[in-house]
Amino acid sequence: MKYAVITFGCRVNQADSLGFEEELRAAGATAVPADAADLVVVNTCSVTASADQGARQTIRRVARANPGAKIVVTGCYATRRPDELAALPNVVRVVRNDDKPRLIPLVHLAVTGDGPCGAAIEPGVAGRTAFTLRVQTGCGEPCSYCIIPATRGAPRSVPVDDVLREVERVTSAGFKEVALTGVHLGSYGRDLESPSSLIDLLRALDGFDASGATLSGSPSSILFRISSLEPMDCSTEIVDLVARSERFAPHFHLPLQHASNRVLAAMRRPYTIAHYSTLVDDIRATMPGASIGSDIIVGFPTETDEEFEELAAYLERAPLTHLHVFPYSDRPGTAASAMADKVPGIVVRERARRVRELGRRLTERFHESQVGTTHRALTLEDGSLAVTGNYLKVRIPPGRTRNEWVNVVVTEIGDTIRGNLVIG
Repeated sequence: MKYAVITFGCRVNQADSLGFEEELRAAGATAVPADAADLVVVNTCSVTASADQGARQTIRRVARANPGAKIVVTGCYATRRPDELAALPNVVRVVRNDDKPRLIPLVHLAVTGDGPCGAAIEPGVAGRTAFTLRVQTGCGEPCSYCIIPATRGAPRSVPVDDVLREVERVTSAGFKEVALTGVHLGSYGRDLESPSSLIDLLRALDGFDASGATLSGSPSSILFRISSLEPMDCSTEIVDLVARSERFAPHFHLPLQHASNRVLAAMRRPYTIAHYSTLVDDIRATMPGASIGSDIIVGFPTETDEEFEELAAYLERAPLTHLHVFPYSDRPGTAASAMADKVPGIVVRERARRVRELGRRLTERFHESQVGTTHRALTLEDGSLAVTGNYLKVRIPPGRTRNEWVNVVVTEIGDTIRGNLVIG
């Protein structure tokens, strides 16, 4: 059987999709483009209305290009509005998030065990050089604009020992970078029978835990990248560990959402701009070359011109390196969707344009600061692109293959960042 997996949204969805690919490959299925596949799995996002629209458009496009394809839809949109997706052409099954671990058996479309055993997952499958490892799912935070707690359920964590075994498996398969992800990653371990915490997991991954267990491989052979952390969960202990350890990338993604304390309170975000500012300033002081990304929502209901200018003024001076900008989008069922004083769409779009321009300047400033710096980097694609720990994607001279550690010095910035290899 030939299959394709199309993924929208967050790193948690990416991790889930990688699991689907492992099951299908293990059963002997072959990955092909969606227009040639017998089975197409569409893993949806529903964080905004545009995410929903993108999923619908993709499903219709696949059905037009490949009328014989059986399309299975899963993810947050599939959980929130299953009937909408079931009505689309060629959709044979809609699978809620809770049923994702059983998706392949549920749809009765997986290759039977009579076929040849497929290749194991390895770097390069589905274009991925790093392995995305979900260690937690679900969220209990009541952010007023967010539907995800309803689509992902209560927080559930993977026990530390199970995470360590999975890391051993994927590093033995050849992966040299592992991205740790979760819906609310900072809540890791609080729900376990023997309560743990994210710093406990990170210390275990750094090579030790309370029982003295260690991971195989030298510290420099494996890199862990921590995905999005809520500001209140990024503790001093986590920052210090990332700063001193060779096993963790100097890369943080810390969603701010807004710089007005009143708007943050209306969003039900449990921190202030002073807390956030202190956190990112401390990271920059501890790790001058770290990348620090953020999410920003513009046009939240009741956001005034003055509050937007507060946000813009903070971003102008913030030590951030890149922004993901989200024009506010009503999600039915959230507290924010019932709020009055919605910001007119034309105003929301203009505010989004301004913040994206601010983000572009922040990125340029960061890139300029990195000219002349040297980094360990992992080669991607055909070996002529490498990603550094602080998330610079650098074009390097040809001659390497995918998934090699190299040392690069950044020589040129612009639309493409370029660098040279440092030998020895």
